Amino acid sequence: MELEIRDLHVSVEQKEILKGLSLKIRQGQLHAIMGPNGSGKSTLSNAIMGNPKYKVESGDILLDGRSILEMPVEERAKAGLFLSFQYPCEVSGVTLSNFLRTALNERREEPISSAEFSSELEKQMKLLKMKKEFAYRYLNEGFSGGEKKRCEILQMAMLKPKFAILDETDSGLDIDALRVVANGIEGLKNPFLGVLIITHYQRILKYVEPDFVHVMVDGKIVRSGTSALAKELEKHGYEKMGKGRE
Repeated sequence: MELEIRDLHVSVEQKEILKGLSLKIRQGQLHAIMGPNGSGKSTLSNAIMGNPKYKVESGDILLDGRSILEMPVEERAKAGLFLSFQYPCEVSGVTLSNFLRTALNERREEPISSAEFSSELEKQMKLLKMKKEFAYRYLNEGFSGGEKKRCEILQMAMLKPKFAILDETDSGLDIDALRVVANGIEGLKNPFLGVLIITHYQRILKYVEPDFVHVMVDGKIVRSGTSALAKELEKHGYEKMGKGRE
């Protein structure tokens, strides 16, 4: 299966942000998009998931050859798309466990049994070094930045999407939390999951090996390559490729 972004133009409040961006991600591949502030990275993630604030002016987003532009957010999620937020929101009154079980059942024909859910949740929380009590706390309420990011990766682990977009998952993480989150991503890699990591910096890519790295400047991908490209950017910055708009 393939997620294809085809010559995408997207505006926010009548200002064009994406200016003809094209990208193909296949299941089993891990892509990274790097770029300066204002280059349109988060706009891309929101457009893929169907945030109504982001207007697609032209171009298309296709999942396995089928346009998803008319799909509401929840239908895109059911179709296998997942977005890890840069700033996860807090949801008072809803425990992490209940949230995950409800979300999981929305994607299944038959509700998951309590035993199967508990076993899978415990397994994935161990992978992310999360204490059991987190499952019974309200979603992200009182969580540190690192705990919120682990919670996002836990959601990905439980929901098992076909394609996951990780929007600056490394933002605000200390080195220990970064390693745990990166190890969680590595542990979830499989032939049925395509991953797009959106980041400013190369540091997460020291722990997660991408198949492809893309440089995004001013709403377009201006260069693509292997993980060596990320090291080049870390050394020389974005100056050689032009600065994104702040």
